[in-house]
Amino acid sequence: MPPARSILDRIAHLRVDRARANPAPHKPLLLLVVLELAEKGELPNRLLPLSPELAFRFATYWTVVAHRRTQKPDVRFPFFHIGSEGFWRPLDAAGQLAIDERFARVAELDPQFAEFARDSSLREQARRVLIAKYFEPAERIALYTLVGMPVPTEDEIAADAGFEPTDSAKGKGRDMRFRLDVVAAYNYTCALTGSRLTTITAGSIVDAAHIHQFSDSRNDDPRNGMALCKNAHWLFDAGLWSLDDDYRVLVANERFVEESPNQKPLIDYQGERLRLPSDERIWPDPKHIAWHRKKHSFDAA
Repeated sequence: MPPARSILDRIAHLRVDRARANPAPHKPLLLLVVLELAEKGELPNRLLPLSPELAFRFATYWTVVAHRRTQKPDVRFPFFHIGSEGFWRPLDAAGQLAIDERFARVAELDPQFAEFARDSSLREQARRVLIAKYFEPAERIALYTLVGMPVPTEDEIAADAGFEPTDSAKGKGRDMRFRLDVVAAYNYTCALTGSRLTTITAGSIVDAAHIHQFSDSRNDDPRNGMALCKNAHWLFDAGLWSLDDDYRVLVANERFVEESPNQKPLIDYQGERLRLPSDERIWPDPKHIAWHRKKHSFDAA
């Protein structure tokens, strides 16, 4: 994912307290303040100090949410905790990573975020996402006015609030296509256990499991998948069972201790043939099976 899209994705998925009716505004407000500094040419290249001027700007922005937050604005909390979002690293007076908000004195800006904030087009996108996603309707109007932006239409606000990076949205689409193709091909049945349970409310008991893990292969072809129930999926990903080239089960019985009083134990699947789709064209690809065996040291057994 390009850096700008990654930053927008992080902005759209801030870790904020959602225990109340509305998301905690601390991080979004501080990011709006930093974007304003960039717009005015006052954002440092590398180190952003926790200064009275920054606190003043934050407190001014805070008036927008003061009606629903009884505590006084304290910029130290978001200044420190936003470090977990990757926009900057909070440092103490000695230049070391601060261990809590009491010791944070300066923020070491991520260079890509600093560059992002100085780009007027990206800055506007970030503001739109922040305002639409984390604030109430009346607060949004005040914030759009405060940052000098025209108030978007309701449809535009809804789109901003639901921002999804293009790459992420495409990935979600690929994930859904993979699940639909694989689970349906196996007739909603676990390829290992033969379990089949479907409901109107929750769909199917089985997952679409990758054979060659997706984080490594980036491969959502159905031949890189099997339909597996939750337990079988976890056991497969943990390398406690695999397959030979004839689709027969290999069990790493020396790697686990098992008690299964009410169901068939994993060890009893040793040598059984996988339950495969009727369409041979989407049977698991041997190269993916070979990867799984090698990954989990079955070939060395």
